[in-house]
Amino acid sequence: MTHNDSRAVGIWLLLVAALVFAMVVVGGVTRLTRSGLSIVEWNPVMGAIPPLTEPQWLDEFGKYQQTPEYQQVNRAMTLGGFKRIFYVEWAHRLLGRLIGLAFLLPLIYFAVRRRIDRPLTHKLIGIFILGGLQGALGWFMVKSGLVDVPRVSPYRLTAHLALAVAIYAYLLWTALTLLKPQPPHAAPDPLRRLGWGVTTLIAVTILAGGFVAGTKAGFAFNTWPLMYGQLTPPGLMALQPWWTNLFENIATVQFDHRMLAYAVLIAVAIYSWIGLRQSTPRPTQLAFALLPVAVLVQVVLGITTLLKYVPVGLGAAHQGGALVVLTVAIYLNHAQRRG
Repeated sequence: MTHNDSRAVGIWLLLVAALVFAMVVVGGVTRLTRSGLSIVEWNPVMGAIPPLTEPQWLDEFGKYQQTPEYQQVNRAMTLGGFKRIFYVEWAHRLLGRLIGLAFLLPLIYFAVRRRIDRPLTHKLIGIFILGGLQGALGWFMVKSGLVDVPRVSPYRLTAHLALAVAIYAYLLWTALTLLKPQPPHAAPDPLRRLGWGVTTLIAVTILAGGFVAGTKAGFAFNTWPLMYGQLTPPGLMALQPWWTNLFENIATVQFDHRMLAYAVLIAVAIYSWIGLRQSTPRPTQLAFALLPVAVLVQVVLGITTLLKYVPVGLGAAHQGGALVVLTVAIYLNHAQRRG
């Protein structure tokens, strides 16, 4: 690949990564507005067109009225109210389709014009397959909320989030490699290992946030810094077997997410302090300075979201903030790689 080809493909992948970033935020809005269960069928092609006539709307509303969410939560909902939540979920799914096209069509173009080599082509096809699996996983998640309980499985929701984050990270890393093929500065091994450790901790905290969302733990223990006056809330390990507390016990899920956030804040402060003492290029220095600021903003967003009982805007901003923190951490890992 020529330098110009690498740059063009890298910029394209960054744009796709930005769309995936937006998809994660829109997914948060979908969840917070309780819109995710409004479309009860998965139709990847014809589902791109919303109902256009009154009979079509009544048909969709009738299907929704058979779901546990309508029968147990939204029995007073009117057709107008249904349209509002339907359009949020429809926009979420439409954005997924647009991401698929924004990835596939340029991929075909670059491949036909031989502007990407074979190994990269295989990597990009792999990313496209992951995107298709993400759509299927999203429907698998939605199905879990259409049976008995009017909410999706926290396990499936977190898996859906995890795959989105993985696709985003893969796109970002690949794009950065194309735009900066030669490492500008290879960090000492201990600092590089610390960087990957911090990034792993950030990723685990994001996944813990998925279980907070899936169990609706953010609507409980809405005090800070203590949880209803206690450091460890009542019922912390009340479920059996013990490991289910980590994923299903609201008190434990929120407590774990809080502790992980504090751990990220401390780990990032240490990592950035060490990194800023190194002789590195200016962009890397700026990233080291930005990372603790991004984490601090994210912690404040999380606390505010909790205290205000998870308003949609703050909740979506907190979800987006998590990806901002991860983005900076990945950039630092990439800037300090050894080739």
